[in-house]
Amino acid sequence: MHKTIQNLLNIENKIQADLDNLNIINQTKIIAVSKTFKMDKILPLIKHGHVDYGENKVQEALEKWTEVKANNSNIKLHLIGKLQTNKVKFAVKIFDYIHSVDSVKLAQKISDECLKINKKIKIFVQVNIGQEAQKSGIDQDDLDNLVSFCKNTNLELVGLMCIPPLNLDPLIYFKQMSKLNKNYGLADLSMGMSSDYLIAAKNSATYLRIGSSIFGERS
Repeated sequence: MHKTIQNLLNIENKIQADLDNLNIINQTKIIAVSKTFKMDKILPLIKHGHVDYGENKVQEALEKWTEVKANNSNIKLHLIGKLQTNKVKFAVKIFDYIHSVDSVKLAQKISDECLKINKKIKIFVQVNIGQEAQKSGIDQDDLDNLVSFCKNTNLELVGLMCIPPLNLDPLIYFKQMSKLNKNYGLADLSMGMSSDYLIAAKNSATYLRIGSSIFGERS
């Protein structure tokens, strides 16, 4: 068995054991964050049947995934990095989910470009939950307006997304996000990475963005 498959199975088993121990019912999906990794490292997972993959950059995704997606219609590609408005028309062609919507301007642009090619895309609104100046994401004070806008377009708003502050206990932030997500009546919640995915899974995350724990450290 390929190392990446073994790593994925180990993660899935850890999550399930944790949830079972706490009697928590939560259907989590793992986004294998394949950014910077070559396709030869990703193909074993595709052959294994894993469908959700995450990329940070539009250009890298187009180069790596255009042909692979054409031959594997079940694959779902998630944009988890910051999206600039001038890249939106390329992003909507290759991605199925965008996790980093953080302004009305960006949401409008995604909506416009999706209409042009008659494609429905699922989006997450990224929340700057730790109020960090250097991080993307919308402030909680402005969240109502953006969520309302997204719900009234052709976009399919499925949930919220966050990246908690580094080196702080993520639990408090994950609990806040879970509460916000429920308040808006959203089905999905994108949070948790290699370092904190078990905590996220126990706090209602439905999409976990895991890279290095599956593929190994990036060079």
